Amino acid sequence: MNMTKMANNSEIKREWIVLDAKDQTFGRLITQIAIILRGKHKPSFTPHVDCGDFVVVINADKVKFSGAKLDNKQYFTHSGYFGSTKSQVLNEMLEKSPEKLFRLAVRGMLPKTKLARTIIKKLKVYAGEEHPHTAQVKK
Repeated sequence: MNMTKMANNSEIKREWIVLDAKDQTFGRLITQIAIILRGKHKPSFTPHVDCGDFVVVINADKVKFSGAKLDNKQYFTHSGYFGSTKSQVLNEMLEKSPEKLFRLAVRGMLPKTKLARTIIKKLKVYAGEEHPHTAQVKK
């Protein structure tokens, strides 16, 4: 009888994937990033093991949004104290820190466990064209 093979941390081979966010739809790009980080694109996917790849996103500030989301969508933060709710419009957040926007969106698509905290560390987001991971660029 054939048994399903479960992957171990020692057996996993991680790759570095560079994604260009220029003129791509934000939601579809975030979904693709979450799948790669989690490792669901690999045949050896195991839910309780971190088997995903590293993802480097460049041109994060040139991502595209559909509809009127840039002016209408708001993100809220709350420190826990009364009356401390703050909001930011998507357009402000994209100009100020696109890295935070990408990290927040991807984190929402990952499982809410300790495993997700290790997975999100493999996401590297840069607003411009350059990134310090030049050794990982395939030629």
